[in-house]
Amino acid sequence: MIVYDLICEDDGHGFEGWFGSSQDFDQQQARGLVTCPHCGGAQVVKAVMAPRLTRKGNQQVELARKRKPVVEEASSSPSQAIAALPPEARAALQALAKAQAEALKSSRWVGENFAQDVRAMHYGDKAPEAVHGQTTADEARSLIEEGVAIAPVLFPVAAPDEIN
Repeated sequence: MIVYDLICEDDGHGFEGWFGSSQDFDQQQARGLVTCPHCGGAQVVKAVMAPRLTRKGNQQVELARKRKPVVEEASSSPSQAIAALPPEARAALQALAKAQAEALKSSRWVGENFAQDVRAMHYGDKAPEAVHGQTTADEARSLIEEGVAIAPVLFPVAAPDEIN
């Protein structure tokens, strides 16, 4: 997983986004899936960030003992942004996330072969099955125009080989 500090260019809102990889961010941004949690604006860019360098496990413990606690006045992590929503909206997002997770359990990851696989299933060249993967916005539009039944996942999904 990779964490980016993001900025809404529409209103200057800052927030944090978690993605499976930098390529996932680029693909989701290109598809218009990265939006500001404050205003819903789609003009979201990466903020300038200092690199996050990890240390060996034994060095992390040592550093944690030496560090003074840092108190942030306002945090904008995704979980805190969700916590700030009205209870009804929070419950709806949690229900959607749970439904997506359940649906993906019975679905097979096909990665970048998604468009070819679902098109082959649609035309009867391949046995139908539930799959999920990646494709471009143009290819997704093309599939929809052909009558292929597809739907976007609403929350980021990491490829199985990218999960720690």
